[in-house]
Amino acid sequence: MKYDLTEYNEHLASLNLVRENHIPYMSGWVKHFLFLGRPSDSEYADILTKEGRKDWQIRQALDAVKIFREVYPENTTESLEKAGTPLKVMKESLRIRHYARSTEKAYLNWSTRYFNYCMEMSIDIKSDSSFRNYLSHLALRRKVAASTQNQAFNALLFLFRNAFSREPESIDAVRARRPLRLPVVLSRKEVKQVFQETEGITNLILQLIYSSGLRLSEGLQLRIHDVDLDQKSITVRSGKGNKDRITVLSSRIIPDLRKQLAEARSIFENSNIPVSLPEALARKYPNAGREWGWQYLFPAANASIDPATGEVRRHHLHPSGIQRAMRKAVRSSGIVKRASIHTLRHSFATHLLMSGVDLCAIQELLGHKNLETTRIYLHVMKGFQNGVTSPLDLLED
Repeated sequence: MKYDLTEYNEHLASLNLVRENHIPYMSGWVKHFLFLGRPSDSEYADILTKEGRKDWQIRQALDAVKIFREVYPENTTESLEKAGTPLKVMKESLRIRHYARSTEKAYLNWSTRYFNYCMEMSIDIKSDSSFRNYLSHLALRRKVAASTQNQAFNALLFLFRNAFSREPESIDAVRARRPLRLPVVLSRKEVKQVFQETEGITNLILQLIYSSGLRLSEGLQLRIHDVDLDQKSITVRSGKGNKDRITVLSSRIIPDLRKQLAEARSIFENSNIPVSLPEALARKYPNAGREWGWQYLFPAANASIDPATGEVRRHHLHPSGIQRAMRKAVRSSGIVKRASIHTLRHSFATHLLMSGVDLCAIQELLGHKNLETTRIYLHVMKGFQNGVTSPLDLLED
C-alpha cells in the first residue's frame, strides 16, 4: 500500500523541523507506522524495540509520528487508508477464523518484517516477485531453518489471500523442504534423573507432561474440569490444530494433583477476580470465569491484564519459569542431550512403543493428524532396541 506524504515532507521542509537529509527517514518511519495500522505511541515503541531498533531510532520514529498527527489529524488519515491497512485486515481475518493467539502473533510479525523489507528495497508489497524475493532472502541471506521459512511462507500466503484477495504465482518454488530429523528422546533412567532435580509444582508439571504426552502449553492451560482423577484421564481442549483429545494420566501423580487442586481451590475462594476465558465463551457465558470448573489447574499467583480484552483476569503459570527449571535440571543431572520440555513428550511416545502400545493408539494420545507424524518414533525405538551387535564386539581377543 502506498501513501502520498508529499504534504508531510513539505511541512517538515517549510518549518525547518529537521535537517533536509533526514526528511526521507522521517517519511519512512511514518510509512512504517501506517503499515502497522497506526498503533499508539507505547505500542509502536514496543514494536520498534522488538525489531531491535536503537534508542535514537525509536525517538526519531516517535517524533516523525507526532508531526504526522499534526499534519494529518486522526479524522483525515482515513483518506490515506481507504481499504484499511493490510495488517488490520489480516488481524481481523485471523480472529474470524479463530486462529490461536500464538499463530496470530507470529503471522503479524512475519508480515511486518515483510513490509519493512519491501520498503527498504522499494518494491511493491503486492507483487509476486516481492513474495518470492523475501522468502529467498530468508533462506539465502538470513539462512533460517526450513521450519522458520515455512512459517513465514504460511503467514505471507495468508496475508495475500485475505488482505490482498489474491494468491501469488509460483509459490511452490519458495516452500522449504523440511529435513527428516529424529527427535531427541531421553531414556527412562534419564527421565528419572530430571525429575530428581526438580521439586514442587515444577516437578508435578514435568511429570504430568511425561505422564500424558502433553505439550507445555497444553499442560499449563488445563482447567479443573479437564482432569478426571477417577478415570485417570486428561482432556486436552483446543490443542494444536484446534482439536480436542483425551489422553492417559498416571496414578503415581494423583496424590500430588489432589494437593494442587486444593491449592488452586484456595486461590479461587480467596479472590474475586475471574479467570480468563476464550472470547466466544466469555460472550456466551459471561459468568463462567467465576465458576470453579473453569479455573486453571496451575493458576498464576497474581492476576494480570488479559491482552485480548484489556481487563484484569487470572491466568495460568507462565511457561518461562518451567522452561528454565527444565534446562537447569538437565544440566544438573549431567545429561548431554539437547533436551527440552518437549523432549518429555517425545519420550512418552517412544517409551509407549517400546512397551508394545499400538502406533495408532499413540497417534490418538498425541493428537497427531497424520500417522506418518507418529511413525517417526518407530525409528527412534529401533535405535534403543535394534538387536544388532557391533562387529567390534565379535572380534576375538
